[in-house]
Amino acid sequence: MTDKYLPRYENKVIIVTGAGGGIGTAIAQRFAREGGQVVVTDSNAELANETTASIVAEGLKAVTMVADISSRDECYKLIADVEAQFGKIDVLINNAGINRRGPLMELSDEDWDLTMQVNVTSMFHLCRAAIPNMIKNGGAAIVNTASQWGLYPAPGHIAYNVSKAAVASFTQNLARDYAPHKIRVNGVCPGEIGTPMLQKAAERKGLTFADFDKMVPFGRIGRPDEVAALMAFLASEEAEFMCGSLVEITGAQPVA
Repeated sequence: MTDKYLPRYENKVIIVTGAGGGIGTAIAQRFAREGGQVVVTDSNAELANETTASIVAEGLKAVTMVADISSRDECYKLIADVEAQFGKIDVLINNAGINRRGPLMELSDEDWDLTMQVNVTSMFHLCRAAIPNMIKNGGAAIVNTASQWGLYPAPGHIAYNVSKAAVASFTQNLARDYAPHKIRVNGVCPGEIGTPMLQKAAERKGLTFADFDKMVPFGRIGRPDEVAALMAFLASEEAEFMCGSLVEITGAQPVA
């Protein structure tokens, strides 16, 4: 933990999926800076190891566990490996996601199926694997990365929009079912955030981040560390009564 951050996660074990870049890296770094033992998970071993190395270089705690969460078996193995090494799961951040673009008639079956497997079905398996441990240990926090587009769909992104709407509904359903076990489940709904995914979208359209900045009433797109800060709050005891919430972080940008 560095002096700038509260020690909210000392002696806590945090799993972050999709932690090999962008928002996921920022989330992993934030929880580590608040004292947590972070399990950095991604399907790309090189990128996951880069995130872990950036945390360890600060004298903080992180380990890499490579997992392709589009696979049911790898979801269950990941949770089993965390339990075997650390004995508990205090926070699960379901952040991994992909965006296969296009309207319905331009999508392949693979586009649709993989989007649902990574963005939605992985959460089903990871949560089902982790919740027994969370109940046994008296509670935990789950925070899911949904999207502003899951609430207000953007044109030409039906697979992504529908998957993130499902993430939002999954979050609220899981919260209602497991709040009696003191498992708090919340979702974060980002707008445009300066990530490699957005950079690729900008390049495809012949735009820059500065062009995106002009579309946001606040005057700029968001930063990954701002999403990470919101995640760290929602998973903390400071947000103890927040359960089933979907929190937008958009700079007041509407969906066009």
